[in-house]
Amino acid sequence: MPEILLKKNQLLTLTIDSLSSDGSGVGRHEGMAVFVPGSAPGDRLRVRVTKALKTYAYGRMEEVLAPGPGRRTPDCPVCGPCGGCSLRHLSYEAELAAKTGFVQDAFTRLGGLCLPVAPALASPLENGYRNKVQLPVGRRADGRIVTGFYAGRSHRIIETPDCRLQPDWMNALAGRACALFEQLGVEPYDEATHTGLVRHLYMRQGWHSGQRLLCFVCNGKALPREAELCETLQREFSLTTVLVNENTARTNVIVGPRTRTVLGPGRIADTLAGVPIEMGVHEFYQVNTPAAELLYARARAFAGLQPGDFLLDLYCGMGTIGLSMLPDCRRLVGVEVVPQAVESAAATAARLGLGAGQADFYCLDAGAAAARFAAEGQHPDVIVVDPPRKGCDAATLRALVEMAPRTIVMVSCNPATAARDTRTLADAGYRPEAVQPVDLFPRTKHVETLLRLVRAAPAQGGR
Repeated sequence: MPEILLKKNQLLTLTIDSLSSDGSGVGRHEGMAVFVPGSAPGDRLRVRVTKALKTYAYGRMEEVLAPGPGRRTPDCPVCGPCGGCSLRHLSYEAELAAKTGFVQDAFTRLGGLCLPVAPALASPLENGYRNKVQLPVGRRADGRIVTGFYAGRSHRIIETPDCRLQPDWMNALAGRACALFEQLGVEPYDEATHTGLVRHLYMRQGWHSGQRLLCFVCNGKALPREAELCETLQREFSLTTVLVNENTARTNVIVGPRTRTVLGPGRIADTLAGVPIEMGVHEFYQVNTPAAELLYARARAFAGLQPGDFLLDLYCGMGTIGLSMLPDCRRLVGVEVVPQAVESAAATAARLGLGAGQADFYCLDAGAAAARFAAEGQHPDVIVVDPPRKGCDAATLRALVEMAPRTIVMVSCNPATAARDTRTLADAGYRPEAVQPVDLFPRTKHVETLLRLVRAAPAQGGR
């Protein structure tokens, strides 16, 4: 292909062919890929080049000459600068098709796997689905206290008084809290100077129970006029519990290690896929409960458990995936590195009347735990892995193979690392049988991926 030289500020006319995994449209100018945020497949655009490299370029939409079939007018005035809802300019049908494409591209191009990907499962809700939000608090240029979300690749707060992804009460509480901060002299945190007090408002809701949690994340131990502030918000928004979390470190980590209960029990209760749970602020919990229940049901089907089976759940969080599958098998062991999550999982098992040997949870690194189980000769029949975005480490993948389970069910929030890890497991004798995207994050670029892998043949010396 002849070398194409594009220049910054050059104007191009492009047709968008597809979306990249970051949500940008991809068009081609004489064979060179040009990435255009906010564009839709089928769009015919006038584009200004913003950055030109040797093999690809970035551009900014100047004019939509002809809209693609999936384009729609965004229904949020700040979805562009906020960047959270990077696909709000698409119809939901077009979004699901794009997310199926993200996963297919990852497995074909990055994983080198010729594997069909099922169409993405739709979320029951497109809007208002988030059961948790963490809103940074700051001041506008005119001095008014606001909450919102950080603009892409920055810590500049975009004021977001009516985010479409979260329940109405969370938006209303955020606005009311800012008004009370002004009234009571509560200073927002200034990241540049490490001064001020309130860093984030953390809100959580039990989706089925309706219970509500509010936590102030503070650069200090207490709030001025704390009782008045907390009691006012509890009364006006029917809060189950109010907490203060202390985070005085210069860090991007939102929640600090110490949390104090101001009002209520300090936790809220809910159910997920029939599993009763209690949670505070430290436990990981899927943010879209209705869609997570679809995911768990499909994962349970993928597991194909039998009554005598031993199930190992790695990166188990509060244990909900494994506990939702326990009726199908004999024994569950869960492994998680966050102590509060392990305590929560163990407490849930106790409430369900499950004793030692039926459901056991360990606070261990997943890789180290998997290696230990393999060395001890423990042979789970089915292993569920739900790793963070970086995927499984090499030790975990080796141990998975050494334990020789009949089936591996992988839940991943990152199609790229899921494809990489699937390639490794496939090379070690595990055949990927099914790939199912599930849309846990409508209107955003994120998609969850569920996989079923089966052992092609018993390992040498295996069962």
